[in-house]
Amino acid sequence: MRAVAPISAVIATRNRAESVVRTLDSLLEQDLLPSQLIVVDASDDNVTRHHIDKFRQRVAGESSAIWLSADVAGAAPQRNQGVAHATQPFIWFFDDDIIFQPNCAQRLWRAIELDRQLGGVNAMIVNQRYQPPGFLSWAVFTLMHGQREKSFAGKVIGPAINLLPEDHEDLPDVVPVEWLNTTCTLYRREALPSPPFDSFFSGYSMMEDLALSVRVARDWKLANVRSARIRHESQLGTHKEDARAVAKMEMINRLYVMVNLLSRSQPMDYLRLGLWETFATVSTLAEPSGIRDLPNVLAGKFDALRSFRSLPRVKSN
Repeated sequence: MRAVAPISAVIATRNRAESVVRTLDSLLEQDLLPSQLIVVDASDDNVTRHHIDKFRQRVAGESSAIWLSADVAGAAPQRNQGVAHATQPFIWFFDDDIIFQPNCAQRLWRAIELDRQLGGVNAMIVNQRYQPPGFLSWAVFTLMHGQREKSFAGKVIGPAINLLPEDHEDLPDVVPVEWLNTTCTLYRREALPSPPFDSFFSGYSMMEDLALSVRVARDWKLANVRSARIRHESQLGTHKEDARAVAKMEMINRLYVMVNLLSRSQPMDYLRLGLWETFATVSTLAEPSGIRDLPNVLAGKFDALRSFRSLPRVKSN
């Protein structure tokens, strides 16, 4: 018999019906279900809606499932729309392309339930984890951070560089971190701003998860639950095909978080941002598509530079 927790799960999706089905099938294999599932769909057809109707029948008597047509397409606005319809005191964001491993939901729930000071916890992504940096990367991380660290895992350093948590046996099950992604993260609703995601983030909404968790971390603890595990079967999308647009968004959104949420706006912060963007761009040349995409990536960075003056500034709260 599955347990049901007072959780509203929110999924933002678009034209990924098959992926959504795989994710929900793996959710049904969990020992714990959210009492409410909200799918906010920006698809061009009704296929995903049809699958949510079938899912609703499968969980009847245990939990509810709601399908909503997206008012505005984009990861951040769709999640905000889902939270606006949520009825439960805990909000669980997860992507439409993950596979839950056994007891993931139960372990996330147990961690946040047992520690009242935790505002949010996330799962370990088994195929996307922090890897110890080589000498050059370690030197760059140290320069960005301004001091040496034994490990940079789970930290937010320099101009809003967010690093994944690490996973090895000598760590405790629940590990404090400085930020959380939205791939699979459970928040206390009372810890979330309203709405959770800034209106600045649109479309692919890159780094919206960092922005949210940085705001939550001002008053609450954040942690990674190593034993709560998922696999992220990252899907291709049209938003990832335009290298120029992605490069611009990455740089602009990083600057937005750096200045508005981390309050890092000294000359050294901008210098570190420039050095990081240079390092990150050069690093992509080792990838098969790196050289091919380089002209578009550089064009995107210059687009971002031209947009700096029009970047919105918000008051810290």
